[in-house]
Amino acid sequence: MFGLPRLLFNEEHELFRQSVKEFIAREITPYNSEWEKQKMVSRESWLKLGENGFLGIQAPEELGGMNIQDFRYNAILIEELGLSGCSGPAIGYPLHSDIVMPYILHYGNEETKKKYIPKMVSGEYIGAIAMTEPGAGSDLQGMRSTAIDHGDYYLVNGSKTFITNGYLSDVVVVAVKTDPSKGAKGISLIVLDNSMEGYTKGVPFEKVGLHAQDTCELFFEDVKVPKENLLGKEGDGFKYLMHELAQERLVVSLAAIALGEYMLQATVEYVKQRKAFNKSISDFQNTRFKLAEMTAALEQGRIYCDQLVILHNDKLLDPAMASAAKYNMTELQCKVADECVQLHGGYGYMWEYGVARAYADARVQRIYAGTNEIMKELIARKILK
Repeated sequence: MFGLPRLLFNEEHELFRQSVKEFIAREITPYNSEWEKQKMVSRESWLKLGENGFLGIQAPEELGGMNIQDFRYNAILIEELGLSGCSGPAIGYPLHSDIVMPYILHYGNEETKKKYIPKMVSGEYIGAIAMTEPGAGSDLQGMRSTAIDHGDYYLVNGSKTFITNGYLSDVVVVAVKTDPSKGAKGISLIVLDNSMEGYTKGVPFEKVGLHAQDTCELFFEDVKVPKENLLGKEGDGFKYLMHELAQERLVVSLAAIALGEYMLQATVEYVKQRKAFNKSISDFQNTRFKLAEMTAALEQGRIYCDQLVILHNDKLLDPAMASAAKYNMTELQCKVADECVQLHGGYGYMWEYGVARAYADARVQRIYAGTNEIMKELIARKILK
């Protein structure tokens, strides 16, 4: 990068960043290759994150958190995970803290928060969110999983797929239809956990990328869920999803730009060392121009994302802004991935090289958290309203 000062961070933020860097270098990077083979990170890593105070920092102190409401700290965690090149952890850990946990904190009753949040902060419980279904994809209103009122409990039936953290998860926020006749107004959110009979999981998927992150199907067959596990009001689930998805898409954007920067830096180091035609690859004009193009684009993206973090801290980030960021940053990440593999030549296609893994990991960013086609639709709605 050009080295432009990051004006949104102060000295306390940078001290926090240093502690995050040291933790990642010690507890994540050395184990990532093994986690890729296992198709998931270790449970021990979650406990270590909890011990070091890196999970659910926004949770109130009485629930085990640090009550840090400054999202810049969350952004630092996401950014440093991305800069490490460990894509699986860069997606799985923030999803737990910045995507799943807010639903419980914002909409759960006191009993539900006390039951789940402290163990999510400690890393004893791993969180997931289940929206997507095999036959519905991005069409949340088309979901078929149901939670039927049976007095003091809901009876849940259905299935979810492509669930990040799904296999390891202990607690999952599930979108269901409590009134299938009402469309979006019949959607509710409930919390399930592994103790509930009839709740099962499929084996982790064999994915193209993100090998150090577990993704699987979830199945619900007559699962009895206590009424107190309803989040917020019955029928308001779609509204809650639309509100919280802005932060989810910002999280994906921040990870995308950081992973793009990781790939660029790895490529800069490679082209300086690699020789062809008796000179360094970095001496060729095409190489220099490609590096310049990627640097300029990533620098613009970084400034853009920094501004969105500031807006989000001031509660001014709206869904269309977050959708634009998710669209732009994930498209840029994939473009950078392709260019970096090309500059590595044949070695860029070898799994031992970080850019090869990052290339495989990048593609799904344009699909989850809402496909980029859906992002453009959401942006257009704001333009044309």
